[in-house]
Amino acid sequence: MQSAFTKTFSIACLLVLVAGCAVGPDYRAPQPATPAAFIEPGPWKSAAPRDALPKGDWWTLFGDAELNRLETAATAASPTIAAALARRDQARALSRSGRADLFPSATVNASAERSRTPPNARTGAPAFTDNNFRLPLDLAYELDLWGRVRRSVEATDARAEASEADYHNVLLSVQTEVARTYFELRAVDAEYTLLTRTVESRRESLEIVTRRLELGAGAELDVQLARTELATAEGDRLSLEQDRAALRHSLAVLLGQMPETFSIAPAASLAGTAPEIPVGLPSELLERRPDIASAERSLAAANAGIGAAKAAFFPSLTLFASGGYQSASTDTLTQWDNRQWSFGPGVSLPIFQGGRNTANYRRAQAFHAEALADYQSTVLNAFREVETALSDLRLLTERDALQGRARTSSHEAASLLRQRFEAGQLGYLDVIDAERTAITNERRLVLIRGQNLSATVALIKALGGGW
Repeated sequence: MQSAFTKTFSIACLLVLVAGCAVGPDYRAPQPATPAAFIEPGPWKSAAPRDALPKGDWWTLFGDAELNRLETAATAASPTIAAALARRDQARALSRSGRADLFPSATVNASAERSRTPPNARTGAPAFTDNNFRLPLDLAYELDLWGRVRRSVEATDARAEASEADYHNVLLSVQTEVARTYFELRAVDAEYTLLTRTVESRRESLEIVTRRLELGAGAELDVQLARTELATAEGDRLSLEQDRAALRHSLAVLLGQMPETFSIAPAASLAGTAPEIPVGLPSELLERRPDIASAERSLAAANAGIGAAKAAFFPSLTLFASGGYQSASTDTLTQWDNRQWSFGPGVSLPIFQGGRNTANYRRAQAFHAEALADYQSTVLNAFREVETALSDLRLLTERDALQGRARTSSHEAASLLRQRFEAGQLGYLDVIDAERTAITNERRLVLIRGQNLSATVALIKALGGGW
């Protein structure tokens, strides 16, 4: 008796020890090389990890009430964000579903059957009809000897975490797209205001040269030139109306609204300046960007998939147990004498699978290699986006200063030439050229400042936004 008990206890201990093992490589987070600092120095201050970096409602840094309203509406109603949220919830549910395999399963498989046995089914036995009622409780539990279940759970958990990061990435993408589109719209509004003033100025010029022609002090050429400039300015203004409509429609879709029901009041100028964004250290980028977090979690899931695929080469052991009642009558079904039970192990040993397990294992390894390459590519792309945004902001700041000087000098030149024209010292063609240059410089300055705001948004997104 003691020998049998000892053997049973030894086997149980061995199974427990084996069940604590898991085949396949244990996951180790990759440690990509990061530069000590960004190439672009810029006028940005260094930031402490997480604390000083923009988080949450980052768009409030711009101090624009209308932008705040649009961002809140997009976050609440964007179908793109809603779809990403639903995918995240699916991944969470799948993770919880996968964890169920860690526990025993219990089911009640009640049945009621009435059957007829024909005569001579058994030698000399007449035909008979009987009932069979069963009320069993079936239990099953797979001993995770090689870690197949644990690796599968590890993979689904990692995919759920990747889906969470994907959701934040979509959220950030929609929010930054709203800000970018909004600033483009405001730049168009500022250009439209400028061209409206230009159209009014061109009309006044046409009246002046027409009156001069009527008085015999002007030329027909000046009148035709003035008409040309007026028509050109009106055509440019119509082109801006077309651009504004397209941007307004894009905003409507981002906010989850029909384009015909969405409206936004135009602004007279491009108000506000781009805020300074604390950049921090390059290594912090790996902690802040949701797409990097998603790629890293996908890599962890792929690593766990290798272990799950390798466990398929080993035997699986499942414990079965069943207990309940069986009777030919419902009246006596639950009587103690009608109880039944059974228990025992079941072993499944793969002998020949036609190469399926080997192919699945190699596929898992290749999937891991792909996930690793995707992670490395995501990291490289993240640093590229930050460096590009920093470079854009530095160069746009320099261009803004130069273009501001060009605008001031071109307006002064146009004003002086108009005074000389009105005094009869110059022809109208000289005035047109000077005013056209002044208008071009004004529009370029508006465009640069709009690009500066958009580049700031791009930098916030590249740094991970509110992640």
